[in-house]
Amino acid sequence: MRVLLLRPVSGNERFGLAPFFRVEPLGLAYVAADLLTRRHEVRLGDLRFRPRWEDHLRHFEPHLVGIGCTHAVDIPSVLDLATRIKRARPATQVVVGGHAASVFPDPFVGSDVDAVCLGDGEYLAGQIVDQLCGTVPPRTTGDIWLRGQPLDTASRVKRSAQPPDAATHPGEPPTTSLDAVPLPARHLAEPFRRHYICVHKQPVWAVETARGCPYRCNFCSTWRRYDQTLRVRGIDAVCRDLANVGPNVFIVDDLFWYPRERSLELARELSRRGLRKDWILVQSRLDIAAHHPELLEAWRPLARQFDVFFGFEAPSDAQLARLDKDFRVDELEEGLRVSRRFDYGITGNFIVDPDWGEDEFRAMWQMVDRLSLHRLGYTVLTPMPGTDLFRRWTERILDRDWSHYDMHHMLFEPRLGRRRFFELFVQSWKRNVLGVDHSWGKWWRWLTELSPSQVITLASALARTQRLFRVDAYLAEAFPLQLPAELGAPRSEAWRPQRTDQRWVEMPPEMRQNHPRP
Repeated sequence: MRVLLLRPVSGNERFGLAPFFRVEPLGLAYVAADLLTRRHEVRLGDLRFRPRWEDHLRHFEPHLVGIGCTHAVDIPSVLDLATRIKRARPATQVVVGGHAASVFPDPFVGSDVDAVCLGDGEYLAGQIVDQLCGTVPPRTTGDIWLRGQPLDTASRVKRSAQPPDAATHPGEPPTTSLDAVPLPARHLAEPFRRHYICVHKQPVWAVETARGCPYRCNFCSTWRRYDQTLRVRGIDAVCRDLANVGPNVFIVDDLFWYPRERSLELARELSRRGLRKDWILVQSRLDIAAHHPELLEAWRPLARQFDVFFGFEAPSDAQLARLDKDFRVDELEEGLRVSRRFDYGITGNFIVDPDWGEDEFRAMWQMVDRLSLHRLGYTVLTPMPGTDLFRRWTERILDRDWSHYDMHHMLFEPRLGRRRFFELFVQSWKRNVLGVDHSWGKWWRWLTELSPSQVITLASALARTQRLFRVDAYLAEAFPLQLPAELGAPRSEAWRPQRTDQRWVEMPPEMRQNHPRP
């Protein structure tokens, strides 16, 4: 069969740091590797760059098209692409997979999608191709949904997952091997390689050594998807994969340095083989860094520059507990000290709760200044589909436009009112390295390391992210203003355009200051 795998264009990259992170679609490359071993003909298209999807269809004439849906924000563009493909080639089967689709396939039921992969695509793609192309009878299972058949939500979301035995440091979870599938078919992504970028590093290669997480943060669906277990690649497979990629590597593991003993073994084997990169980026937890400095010491020699993305999340123990983060501020600060001692570059993120008041914002700014944090991102606490937060806050959500689920839109009215909230949110971003006035020297040093074409790419990304500093940009995309309960209307009643101005005038003056005039 001819199988076309597509990485779609996101429907919304107007906020956040997406312009700085354009990484190869590693999941599709793994799916392609499995399909190639089954003697299918496979093409991979990254629609963020040319050629267009129409060109792929015309020249390749696929029997089946697989579309990746990694994030909830991608759902509208994936649905639109599926419809366009069906109109152009009605006989072509359309399959959707990826993290967002697997934890929340509901939007695809009743659409032009023929099947949704609810599990790990590299293990299921062959079965889906066989079923949709007539080799075996079609059948919905716990890991595959087919058009026209019921969607069993209970079998998809594992609700039996329990909190770790220890309150803050879970024991080693069960692990399974990922080595049944060969290494990714990276050659299919090579036509787009020069476009892949992480901040000022270009091109960048993505590598996976493990997947899953034993922790239970309520804003994350990864632990739910894998039932707090881990899937790991063998030491030799990871070493061979790293040997085959270029000097700039983003290791995409959900939780790096975990499992701990395996991470030490992998670092020692990479060192024994003399594998060293110019730059490595990973994502991990600060409490792991705090309690296991030996891991950071073992990995640091493996790259000239080694950056880590940490979730700082909140400035107090109470707020961290509200997120089910399972670590404390003292562990956060100790992890930061350990990382700096071994000369790791530190990038972090705070999650701003819509229920925060002004005191919580000030506490966060004080932590940022006290710990000298500058390479930071700020996101709005968003009830993403598939998370505990989504189930808990479902009655509060007033905006069901999936393109707004980018962790920068407000899905319900915040405690401070939308204008004041975003004024403080923007003030937070101004303490960040993206603020040109704040850190022009650092950007200038980075620019001097790049080729002329890379300078243009980075400058363009920097220009696009300046939208993060405009309160009016956030307000322009907020859902219609709701009538406050204090005025006698239910919270869920949307303001009608012909009456919004009148109701705003009726607000008490102290409420008007937190709400923009319609």
